[in-house]
Amino acid sequence: MGSELIDINELGGHVSDSSTYHLPHWFGELPPLPAFDIGPYHFQVTKFMVVELVVAVLLVAIFVPLAKRIKTGQPLKGRFWNLLEVFLLFLRDEVIRPSIGKDANRFTPFLWTMFFFILLCNLAGLVPWFGASPTGALAVTAVLAAATFLTVTLSGMQKFGLIGFWTGQVPKMELPWVMAVMLKPMLFVIEVIGLFIKHIVLAIRLLANMFAGHLVLAVFLSFIAAVAGNLVLWLGVTFGSVAMSVALNCLELFVAFLQAYIFTFLSAIFIGMAQHQH
Repeated sequence: MGSELIDINELGGHVSDSSTYHLPHWFGELPPLPAFDIGPYHFQVTKFMVVELVVAVLLVAIFVPLAKRIKTGQPLKGRFWNLLEVFLLFLRDEVIRPSIGKDANRFTPFLWTMFFFILLCNLAGLVPWFGASPTGALAVTAVLAAATFLTVTLSGMQKFGLIGFWTGQVPKMELPWVMAVMLKPMLFVIEVIGLFIKHIVLAIRLLANMFAGHLVLAVFLSFIAAVAGNLVLWLGVTFGSVAMSVALNCLELFVAFLQAYIFTFLSAIFIGMAQHQH
């Protein structure tokens, strides 16, 4: 009977987007988030939208004062500001510049923004009742990957021209014209498909890691409710579930930073490949 309490669809609902927040019963039932119509279109505000808005406001509140302080030449004081400087300089000097080269400064603000936005969205899923991580939704990761794709293609076309960028996807090879007629169109199709696939994988990798981690946490905690009818079993399962949840939360904290870094690192590599063709 206890195992029937575990409903994978219900668990998935706690880590996916929705128009309502799940809070403990003593808070009372919250009304659903607002929805409105504009002409024939219906728009529903969701909890991930709220979290992303909070993250955006936090980024502005943190980095605008930081930029103003740096612009005036004032030294950064305090552990928090020094920690931010360490992150920024590490990304610029160890990730962005080696991956992109001399044009790195053009793309540094974009990649800094991507890193910290993804990081805060990832960490939001570790805050109780905050609504899970927006990066656990395909719509969010797809938009982030699309932003990288547009940066890659538009900056490449700006540098090499519309035709030059796309024809430059084919490596320069000295081939007899008979082989060139056969191989170069084939390579062009493969390279263009690969360009799209790389950015699709960029979105799916972030989605899978964030969604799966939070779903596993929800499953472990659901074991407590599943054996609630037996006190002895409940005590043992509760201790084990809480211990595993704490360990997984520590792992999720590491994964939050790791996935933000990987997304930014791969984005920098893709931009660098567009700026330096074969």
